[in-house]
Amino acid sequence: MKAGIVIAALAASQSTPEVCTERLCYADNIAPFFEALAESERDDGDPVHILQLGDSHTAGDMITNGWREELRERYGHGGRGVLAAGRPYGGYLTWGVTASQTSGWEVNSTFGRGYANYGRPLGLSGFSQTARAEGEMLGISADTPDQGFNRIIVCAISQPDAGTLTMRLGFETERFELDGPGQRTVCRTMDSDFPQLGASVTTEDDRVVTVTSFATMMREGGVALSNLGVSGSQFVHVGRSSDEVVRAELAAYDPDLLVIAFGTNEGFSQQLAPSEFEGDLRVQVNRLRRLAGRDIPILLIGAPDANTRNRGLADNFGAPVPCADPPGVNSGGRPWYTPTLLAELRDRQRRVARDMGLAFWDWNAAMGGRCGAHRWRSRELMRGDRVHFNQTGGARIGQMLFADLERAAAASSER
Repeated sequence: MKAGIVIAALAASQSTPEVCTERLCYADNIAPFFEALAESERDDGDPVHILQLGDSHTAGDMITNGWREELRERYGHGGRGVLAAGRPYGGYLTWGVTASQTSGWEVNSTFGRGYANYGRPLGLSGFSQTARAEGEMLGISADTPDQGFNRIIVCAISQPDAGTLTMRLGFETERFELDGPGQRTVCRTMDSDFPQLGASVTTEDDRVVTVTSFATMMREGGVALSNLGVSGSQFVHVGRSSDEVVRAELAAYDPDLLVIAFGTNEGFSQQLAPSEFEGDLRVQVNRLRRLAGRDIPILLIGAPDANTRNRGLADNFGAPVPCADPPGVNSGGRPWYTPTLLAELRDRQRRVARDMGLAFWDWNAAMGGRCGAHRWRSRELMRGDRVHFNQTGGARIGQMLFADLERAAAASSER
């Protein structure tokens, strides 16, 4: 190798920033979010909005609800945030509010049995709901008075000969006409002078209507944390959403922080190459930034630990090591394993965060590292599958994430 090439290579390696190994890394990349929190008021100004995209961990809302409750206590209630419209599947969980719908809606989703390649357009929620009859309803009601809202935002598809919705917020109503010259996404905001406990949209006729998302917010003050997850999905499946829908929804919901929380399903894969995962991650981050039309602050949450008793399933990036049983636990000769691909994918996530100007939070480190899921299960913080969290464990993770971000925000304000 020529001397000039050697010198250039050395200079390039020396200029590349070291990979952070802390639990929260590159927090300066979300400084605008910290500034929004610092300037927020409990009862004044626009609510701060955090929007999280993810898999079943996000859909189940255990971790996000734990984080949400800490934010509400510290900064005030900003509303429940963005949700999929209605109840797109059985077991759909929405802490703080209850979602409902009539039976005449047809669901499309970015992943799973509901996915139709040529189905109705999809947006940030990962689901769309389509009706073709009069009187079909999608609704949200607050579970307690402190979960009320005085603003709703509904995003739907406008197209030739589309139907009309009646939007209800408390006892007030507005008509939302979707008939238009070409297919596009329109998001309608409806406000009330006082907090309400219920909202809905109802079809007025038998023309086609597609709703992509439904948000309940406070007009002023507090923090809203939206959890938009699709069980079983991987980050690459976000690419099945429509650019046009996502662009319109990002403009309407205007998040101060975008959180990306994938990696568990990818980590159990038997076919996924780490380089493919990293490439998909970079592509989708660039896409979301482009559709947001701004350098939106992004927090990338690294994949948590998860365990399986299927050694072959765990042997997907080198031989797995059995998890030691915590005190008082006997696995009975059937040990638990962490899929070996998880650690490699997590390293890729951290590197992408460094290279692309994202913040990174190490969920695995928060659990205590490899085999953490087995230990958390022994303390009754996870379900028996050693993959999903119960409400207590989810709240614990949410509290840890909140605390790490609060410390980073305090440090940012001092600089």
